[in-house]
Formats: sequence, structure tokens, C-alpha cells
Amino acid sequence: MSTWKYRLSLQMSPQNLSLSDSLHIAVLASILSLIIYWIIRDRYRVRNLNGKHVFITGCDTGLGNSLAKWLDKRGFCVIAACATEKGSQELQCCSSLSLKTVNLNLADSDSIARAVVFVTEQTAGKGLFGFVSNAEGTAPVGPTDWLRIEDFHSVLDVSLLGLIEITLKLLPLLKKAEGRVVNLMNAKGLMAFVGGGYSLSKWGMEAFSDTLRIEMWHFGVKVSIVEHGFFKAEEVNSDIIEKYLFKLWNRLTPEIRDSYGEKYLVEYIKAQRSSVKRLCDYDTSNVIKCMEHALIAKYPRTRYRAGWDAKFFWLFLSYGPSCLSDMLLRITLPAPAESRRPGHGALMSV
Repeated sequence: MSTWKYRLSLQMSPQNLSLSDSLHIAVLASILSLIIYWIIRDRYRVRNLNGKHVFITGCDTGLGNSLAKWLDKRGFCVIAACATEKGSQELQCCSSLSLKTVNLNLADSDSIARAVVFVTEQTAGKGLFGFVSNAEGTAPVGPTDWLRIEDFHSVLDVSLLGLIEITLKLLPLLKKAEGRVVNLMNAKGLMAFVGGGYSLSKWGMEAFSDTLRIEMWHFGVKVSIVEHGFFKAEEVNSDIIEKYLFKLWNRLTPEIRDSYGEKYLVEYIKAQRSSVKRLCDYDTSNVIKCMEHALIAKYPRTRYRAGWDAKFFWLFLSYGPSCLSDMLLRITLPAPAESRRPGHGALMSV
């Protein structure tokens, strides 16, 4: 053995290791063991999935529609809630006979009650294995003083209170099957970048999901949150956003309109269009994989993040200092005509 190898062996021998070195090695070994354990545990799957019932809301288009088709191919008994008859018919045309649809208006308690009765009849005493709540859509967004209380109600009644109401009514079926709840929400709701009820509804669903997860653990019901980024789906439509903005602008009082100026509206629309263009991802498969894992994993994760902006951009800003997000907001959006803080304005161009 060469001299340097001999010296190295002496240094690494148990007799020559200091207490701090031993502690470092023990900590690293523990961390490595936990990582390996988590990876192995994350791969466990629920057996005998064929015939299990999964109820999904928001299946007319977008992510809910894609998940319903995917789970139908995997052998689940999918119950898809659609807001329109056209959405139900189009989904049934490209799915198996085991997929059932039901009309659902989350802003209407009677419609929610009818949907719950339908799900109860379809499960036939077996209970509900999975409930995926999805109420994404284009909500009225804009400066807060452009909005009225009914603009907040139009979002919160559906994306928060409606989802809470239907979840509460489905809990007996979920507890009976020891099922799981998967709440789908856009990660941009983690940061309040625009006025309106959108971010309020997402924060509310985060809090509701956390308390529900802790309380339902005693009954074998698992609750997960899937936070996804901007995806180029039906719900991300710049034309609809602009339509809402023009509607809000046209109903403003002359005083408020003058305080912002015509140029503000033009620049605000450009900033919204630019943010959608920069952040949108065309591949929705990452979201589908996360939702599927939350449903079929034996030990589903508490939170999933799908999309690069959900994992890095929105998550970083939500945990970063407020001054950073405030600065980004100021340089992204235009300044009103009567702004008392000169020097700010939209820097993002199409």
C-alpha cells in the first residue's frame, strides 16, 4: 500500500474520527435514508382500481375534461360534472359507456344537491373513491376600484363556496370508501397580482384543504392540492380577459376613468397579454400525472406543483419578501395617469 493510501486509511478509521465528524456522517446518512425511504414510499400504488368511482367537476373543457378521459381509459368509473349540455354530450362521444355525466352549477345549491344524489346512486353503496374539484375559469380581473361586490360574488360563489358546499355533501361517501380529495388550483392564486376574487378563492381553498386533510385523516380520507402554472388550455384566453376589462372600463364613473386615463387601459391589456404569453406552457400532461398520482398513490403527497412557473416563479414569490413582489408588480403593470409615484410603468411588451 502506498504512503498516501495508508495515511487516508488512518484518517478514516473510527479511532481517528472526531465527534463532529461522526455527527456529520450520521446526519448525512439519516438524510440519505429519508430520501430513499420517501422515493420508495412514493412509488406504492393502490391495488384493484378498476371499477372505483371518481367524481370530477369542471369537465366541459380544459384540465377536468382531459383528466376524465384519461381516468376513463385507466378503468375508473368516472362521473364527470359539466356546466353545459353541450359539454356533456361531447365528452360522452369520446369516452366509454362507463363514464357518466351530470350537469352541475356550483353557484346553485339545488344543482349541487341533484349532483350529489346522482353520485350516490351511481356508487350504489360502495362510497366514492375520489373527488377532484376543478373550478378554473376566467374571472373578472382588474384594479380593485374598478370592481363591484357582485364581481367578487361571481367568483367566490363558484370557486370557493360552491366547491366547499359540494365537498361537505360528498364527505359521507368519501369516508365510506376511505377515498381521497384532490383540489386543483392555479398557482398564480398564491400571489395577489390583480384585483378581484380569484386569489381570494385560491387562498380560501388552500386553507379549507389544509383543515380538511387534518380532520379527515382520522377517517382514512386523504386530501391533496395540485397547484399548476399557466397552461394553454381553454381557461387561459386573452380575448376573454380583455372582454372583461373593457366591460369594467365602460361602466366606470368619469372620475375613476380620468384618474387612470385611456393609456392605462391599453397598457394594462398589453401587460396581461404578455404575462400569459411568457408563462403559458402547452404541455398539460404534467398536471394530469400529478392528479393521477394523487388518486392512485397509496401515500399521496400533500401538495403537487406542475409546471415550471408553479415550481419556481410563483412559489418563490409567495415565500419571498413582499418588497420583491411589490417591485415586480410595479414594473409589470402601468401607472395610472394621476399616480403620485412617478417613475413606474409597464416594462413587459408583447
